[in-house]
Amino acid sequence: MKRILLAALMACASLPALAQENFPNRPLRWVVGFGAGGVGDMTARLVGQKLSEALGQPVVIENRPSAGGIVATETVARAAPDGHTLLLVTATAATAPHLFRQLPYHPIDDFEFVSQIASFPQIIVTSATSPYRTLQDLMNAARAQPGKINLGSVSVGTALHLSLALFQSMGQLPVEVVTYRTTGELLNATATGDIGGAMEVAATTLGQISGGRLRALAVTSPRRASVLPDVPTVAESGLPDYNVVTWNAMAAPRGTPRPVIDRLNAEVRRVLAMPEVRDRLLPLAVEPNPTTPEAMRQMLVDETALWGRVIRAANIERQ
Repeated sequence: MKRILLAALMACASLPALAQENFPNRPLRWVVGFGAGGVGDMTARLVGQKLSEALGQPVVIENRPSAGGIVATETVARAAPDGHTLLLVTATAATAPHLFRQLPYHPIDDFEFVSQIASFPQIIVTSATSPYRTLQDLMNAARAQPGKINLGSVSVGTALHLSLALFQSMGQLPVEVVTYRTTGELLNATATGDIGGAMEVAATTLGQISGGRLRALAVTSPRRASVLPDVPTVAESGLPDYNVVTWNAMAAPRGTPRPVIDRLNAEVRRVLAMPEVRDRLLPLAVEPNPTTPEAMRQMLVDETALWGRVIRAANIERQ
């Protein structure tokens, strides 16, 4: 009996090693909660291609767009915890618990976090023909004309909308916030002067800034973006405590063996250090930023608390 129990214990102890040794044994699915073409989707496809070369199995990007990324997130939360189904986590994971009355998963407890993938600043832009040369100009004009200046972002509850709400609150700006369905509509309204300024991801505005339609006033990150070295941060422009960076990350279903998580983490780090990957990302103001699984989880905990406070202050009702 003792020999049987000892053999059973040894077999259990060897399971993580076997999981690591056999991983991966088929193609991987990396589920993305929005459509093709955005910064997150582009990042996942670039990193996924390099991961497939390293792992010896295809990494298939599966776009499953929905409000709040719920469909994609639930898909991965319910998948087998063997590392073959992954989720591209975005800042939406920190806002969704405060925007939806019920979620079919827990955004933190139902996942094992592999690593952050990248971070990228948002940017406040205005029309190239507007009178605002600096962010301070825009803020001064808003305070001098309460309710007369509109600022825009994409849909209510997105990271961009909430970043704008935080800017409005911290700056004590008496402005109207207008939301648009798409980035194209938002940037067109900004370029034509229909609104005084907008909050957008830097990567989506670079072409219109260089093309002379938009003027960059400030980036939201704690330091200036390397592709826009002459554009100050919001902190440099009068709000020293303002610091918002958008990000994406990789996660697997809860219960995925730690050796599998460690293997994925190591490969993600190796891919993000490749010069050809960095050369593709950095011109878009996307900064490769791998972390430990523990650091990624803690960041999501902290961001969930932060955006909960912002959402409550903005009186955004749960759906």
